[in-house]
Amino acid sequence: MDDLDAEARRDLRSLPRDLAERIGRHLVAAGQLLDEDPAAALAHARYAKTKASRIAVVREAAGLVAYQAGEWAEALSELRAVKRMTRDDTHVAVIADAERALGRPERALDIAKETDVERLPKEVAVELRIVTAGARRDLGQVDAAVVQLQGPDLDPQRPHPWSARLFYAYADNLAAAGRTDEAMRWFLHAAEADTDDETDAAERASELAE
Repeated sequence: MDDLDAEARRDLRSLPRDLAERIGRHLVAAGQLLDEDPAAALAHARYAKTKASRIAVVREAAGLVAYQAGEWAEALSELRAVKRMTRDDTHVAVIADAERALGRPERALDIAKETDVERLPKEVAVELRIVTAGARRDLGQVDAAVVQLQGPDLDPQRPHPWSARLFYAYADNLAAAGRTDEAMRWFLHAAEADTDDETDAAERASELAE
């Protein structure tokens, strides 16, 4: 339980203590296994759900782990349940992206239109823009995808924790639109902003330069 964040521990307190401890261990295991063994992580999250399906943090974990494991329909079901339980749009970008993964880009666009973006945390709003641009590209609307990502926060002089992903998505769509020089420049901006080496932005820039 100590490895869970404070909000998760608080949610689990509504359960009997022994059960809360057991569910907590499964949630921690799911988080620890997610990168190396998504299937095992999902098994832990599913078990937790069978024992505590009315706890929002449990459904949230099940949904996010299912998403990472590529179980798109399951992720949608769980995260929609979380939204109903919490009346919160924190995972709206993940929900929209799961719709894309299921071959429903139009639905992803509808979700974005139905969402009050001004009320989202900035990092969630940016992620939703990236997903929306992806949906436009799925529909063959590459120029619209580029425009979707433009805005005042597309500024390499003012990097934020989410800038690397935004710059990378912008560069990737520029490349798809045939705007190679601009794409190379933005891949380089993404590489500079990517202090955790989460993207292959530098490699993409080198490929375009060649």
